[in-house]
Amino acid sequence: MPCPGLKVSHVIFVIVILITIIFYSSLNGRHFILEPRRYTNHRKNDPNVLPNRTISPTAADKALLVAPLPALKREKSKGSAQGPASSASSSSSSSSVVPQKPQTAAPEPEGEKVIKTRDLYHSGHLPDAACVTNLCPNNGTDVTLLILVTSAPTHREQRLAIRQSWGHYGSRRDISIGFIVGQTNEARVEDQLAAESYMYSDLIRGNFIDSYRNLTLKTISLLEWTKLHCPNASFLLKTDDDMFINVPKLLQFMESHNSQRRTIFGRLAKKWKPIRNKKSKYYVSPEQYYPPVFPPFTTGPAYLITADIIGEMFEKSLSQTYLKLEDVYTTGIVAQLLNIHRVNVKEFLNRRIAFNQCNIKKAISIHMVKNNEQLDLWKKLIDISVTCT
Repeated sequence: MPCPGLKVSHVIFVIVILITIIFYSSLNGRHFILEPRRYTNHRKNDPNVLPNRTISPTAADKALLVAPLPALKREKSKGSAQGPASSASSSSSSSSVVPQKPQTAAPEPEGEKVIKTRDLYHSGHLPDAACVTNLCPNNGTDVTLLILVTSAPTHREQRLAIRQSWGHYGSRRDISIGFIVGQTNEARVEDQLAAESYMYSDLIRGNFIDSYRNLTLKTISLLEWTKLHCPNASFLLKTDDDMFINVPKLLQFMESHNSQRRTIFGRLAKKWKPIRNKKSKYYVSPEQYYPPVFPPFTTGPAYLITADIIGEMFEKSLSQTYLKLEDVYTTGIVAQLLNIHRVNVKEFLNRRIAFNQCNIKKAISIHMVKNNEQLDLWKKLIDISVTCT
């Protein structure tokens, strides 16, 4: 029998209150999962410890984050190059200066046929002292391996998956892992990137519009950043955000090749021919590259560079005719001009494989790995119960 003074409206009111409480509790839990606390500086014995910031930045912090972006006008422009970029001499300037307006895109196949890379590339990076301190304190004196992951602005989940899996090796004093990302024309995406950079201090923002045709500019940008901020690192691994990197296996390889100089290691491609079909995504005109065969190059998903040639590669890459095929351009054309050795390493698979534990443990790099697969591969890698012959 119902209570005499209890009305239906009272019961409904109590139910609504309970539902509201449960709803907001679930939101807060989800927020905690998606937005973990900002990393602190992981460098042991480093006097330049990052400030202990909270999730919610002050108004002054927000101003510091957003201030450089308006200088990079976000409206879309239709042309290609509007004029020469800063010269090679300007590339040595500090990236603490707000960079010039980035180029919108590399030339279309049907547009300007030949253009020098220096006329497309704008030197510099968005200022981020915390990122430099976090990744390469003291110019990378203690860094044996610098891993720079090329990533699209909207690939936040890919970056998070790496941080939560094989990116954990970045907590070692001798290993640094960062992501290189270009600029966008979307204010919302830029704000999200600013917040992500504030939280993790591992985003390097290059001075170019992030697009497929600008992939070569992205690689040049990471070479410039390494030259300026991490010149004392021993090795640089360039890789993509859909790659799984077996860092222990890579370190073993580096140890056995620590005396090697002027070398790029990776999956070597030989006797590849330029595609002359204008409808192809990979079209290269004879004006851009005339010879019938590309020089040997290491494929783009992952390759390892001895750090003694970083500066030379950056400077030489500015003086050549631009190609959007970044691996062909950087590790093929530019490397050949500099007489850099390119060595095939079978453990750089740079393709998708069956994800059994022995395959994972034997490989250095695995391609086409999805976000939700990174953690699974990571667990299989560190599982010591399986012995592979």
